[in-house]
Amino acid sequence: MQTIILADGAFPKNEKLLKLLRDAERVICCDGAAQSLIDFGREPDAIVGDMDSLSLDLKIRFRERIFPSTNQETNDLTKAFEYCLMKNYQKIVLIGATGKREDHALGNISLLADYSVRMEDICLLTDYGRIDAIRASKNFESIPGQQVSIFSLTPDTCITAHGLRYPIQGKCFTSWWQGTLNETTGDNFRLEMDKGCLLVYRLW
Repeated sequence: MQTIILADGAFPKNEKLLKLLRDAERVICCDGAAQSLIDFGREPDAIVGDMDSLSLDLKIRFRERIFPSTNQETNDLTKAFEYCLMKNYQKIVLIGATGKREDHALGNISLLADYSVRMEDICLLTDYGRIDAIRASKNFESIPGQQVSIFSLTPDTCITAHGLRYPIQGKCFTSWWQGTLNETTGDNFRLEMDKGCLLVYRLW
């Protein structure tokens, strides 16, 4: 079963994401996102965080679905990931993690990489595309001409790509811009890597 974590960034506008929220069997909200989900017309299955952004009315209304944590060493999204691990929810779709403060967005994207080690399947969806964190060679579905950007979190990772317009053969990206703005040539592509972690962005 797929679990959606809704963070307190910009609420999605893309119909694909809105349909996911409507149809999901389970939505876990970082505390400030609960009101946005309710305004959308759906109730959260759980609310996780330090509860500093949750109104008193919602604290009372959803008191049996609230899982507070006062640990100030972690943010609300980290708390939501840890809650999912505690419940053994292994297939995670993260929505609402970008679109407001850039420092929050970068922190949330880095958490995607951190938790890719501990979860079976995890991705981040935005109104514009999808980000996957990978730690081993992988095949991706695509459409011809789809834009793809690759970000290496470890500058000594050796990367080879098949099925992309601009060749990547045994390269190490020492800066985030170096693997951006590539595109697919067919209905799939493959990334090969020897170690480390890659973030792979695909435009919708």
